[in-house]
Amino acid sequence: MENILEINDLNVSFDTSAGKVKAVRGVSFSVEKGEAIAIVGESGCGKSVTAKAIMRLLPSPQAKIEKGSILLNGENIVLKSEKAMGKIRGNEVGMIFQDPMTSLNPTTKIGIQIAEGIIRHRRISKKEALEHAIKMLELVGISQPEKRIHQYPHEFSGGMRQRVMIAIALACRPRLLIADEPTTALDVTIQAQILQLMKELQQKTDTSIILITHDLGVVAEMCSKVVVMYAGEIVETGSVEEIFSKPTHPYTKGLLKSIPRLDMDKHEKLSTITGTPPDLLDPPKGCSFYPRCEMAMKICAEHKPEFEAVSPTQYSSCWLKHPMAKNRKQFV
Repeated sequence: MENILEINDLNVSFDTSAGKVKAVRGVSFSVEKGEAIAIVGESGCGKSVTAKAIMRLLPSPQAKIEKGSILLNGENIVLKSEKAMGKIRGNEVGMIFQDPMTSLNPTTKIGIQIAEGIIRHRRISKKEALEHAIKMLELVGISQPEKRIHQYPHEFSGGMRQRVMIAIALACRPRLLIADEPTTALDVTIQAQILQLMKELQQKTDTSIILITHDLGVVAEMCSKVVVMYAGEIVETGSVEEIFSKPTHPYTKGLLKSIPRLDMDKHEKLSTITGTPPDLLDPPKGCSFYPRCEMAMKICAEHKPEFEAVSPTQYSSCWLKHPMAKNRKQFV
């Protein structure tokens, strides 16, 4: 199928008073037309930085894309000017930000906030844009949209504000939607409604989705492919079925073991990944997960494992896949 987005060897760093933080290191993945993929991992692993790099919303001059390409419909947007990116954001690529209360302007009516992107990209009148805003509110399941467009964000509940964010992101019918933790601040019932809404909109509009989350339950509900990130790198990718049933990287296995299960005994403790992520001011020489891995070998500390195929659709970066690792004593 056609790739809407293709990222190759993306490297992003931040200049700080303590030195250069290498936040994203050699990230590569693609998104096909109409596909929903998830990027998962602990806080600080580089998920949101990768998303903001795609949108070219990294803080300047502190952040810098040092290396790599981001191909959107075959064009490398890393090389595009800010003026050119202004035509892409909201039009070709939409984004749902993590916290709708801080993303929405508290002093501007909801209808205007939805309409401003439509006016900018579609070159239509304010009246026509507001009519389209009403249709977008209907699309995301908000009742009485004719009344709601004249209200302010504080007059909406958390779930309704998130629906407004989705309406803004989809107002110009972008081909790619990036959702950064879209259900984090919502209760379980509203979370399920938002996920169902996103699935329905994807089917109606054939929009590709990148879902950024640390909630693997959300991934199983929404996506067909998973990208697992750790310490700014991709450590494993595969279909949802492969990642959930046949994970190969110890970090992926640790994430899955930490999910609460309905069949757990009430006295059973949740599994945790001990230790903390590495300091990205000075990333490890070998495997980034080495200090926290129960299966770590000597070679893991000294050499970075290759990102190799486990199956035609699953790839992993781990020395345990090496033929000689069957006799771990040779590597320990």
